[in-house]
Amino acid sequence: MHPFRKAVEADDHRAIEELLAENVVFSSPVAFRPYVGKAITAAILRGVGRVFEDFHYVREMSTADGRDHALEFKAKVDGMDVHGCDFLHVDERGLIDDFVVMVRPLSAAQALSAAMGAQFERIRREAADSAP
Repeated sequence: MHPFRKAVEADDHRAIEELLAENVVFSSPVAFRPYVGKAITAAILRGVGRVFEDFHYVREMSTADGRDHALEFKAKVDGMDVHGCDFLHVDERGLIDDFVVMVRPLSAAQALSAAMGAQFERIRREAADSAP
C-alpha cells in the first residue's frame, strides 16, 4: 500500500503533508491551472477531506520502478457519487512531486467544483498560514 493511501485512509493530514515535495504540482479536476507548492496542495487536500463523504480507495496500481502510482477512489459530494483517480509521481526521495486528480461523471465534477469553491477562501488562508 502506498504511504499516501495509508495516510489518507488514516485521516492523518500531517503524514499527508510530509509526503509532499516542496515544489509539488497539483492538478485539480476542476481548475484550469495547476497549483504549485506544498502549502497550497496540503490545504487543498484538507479541503477535499471536508467535502468528500464516504471516501475510500478501491484499487491501487504502480509502475515497476515505483515512481508512478494510480489510486482509484469512490466517494460522495453532496450525496452524489464520485468516481476518480489520484495519479502520483514521486521524486528520487520518495516525495510526491506531481499529483493529478481526475473525477467522473461530469455532474459529480461540477458538484465537487461548487463544494471546493465554497471552501477556497479557507484553503487560501490555511496555505498562507502554513507557508514558510
